[in-house]
Amino acid sequence: MLEAFRNIFNNKKERQMKALTGLNSNEFSKLSETFGELKNRKRAIGGGSKPTLTLTEKLFFILLELKTYPTFEVMGAFFKVDRSTACRWVQDFIPILEEALGKEAVLPERQIESIEEFIDRFPEVEEVFSDGTERPTQRPGDSQIQKEDYSGKKSAILIKI
Repeated sequence: MLEAFRNIFNNKKERQMKALTGLNSNEFSKLSETFGELKNRKRAIGGGSKPTLTLTEKLFFILLELKTYPTFEVMGAFFKVDRSTACRWVQDFIPILEEALGKEAVLPERQIESIEEFIDRFPEVEEVFSDGTERPTQRPGDSQIQKEDYSGKKSAILIKI
């Protein structure tokens, strides 16, 4: 797989690059620079084994994982490592990728804390549909809080989300 990546990247095969990572070669190169700046060295100079992947290969690894979502067994086979190593790499590289995307200002905001914040961000929206679910919760000990949560039915105490 690494040889295939090097061939795709070096020969600027845009369609394949986009299919595997979601980025074209220029976007990948730009993100690779930021990713490399944020990837911190974890071992002391001379300590431990040599890294098996270059920074661009690490970025390719995590983008391929997130785009295609294969099993760790498959990723390990592609990159010639054990599945536990592939799992550890995913856990290590995702926070770095998120920080790099945030630094490039291309990471979307994911949390809206209040209705006012939603209205400020999306003033053109007139109607909103919510598909809520009920989640079981422990019955509160305080009788006043119990009354607030009580629906009038003899059923489990549920919170609507």
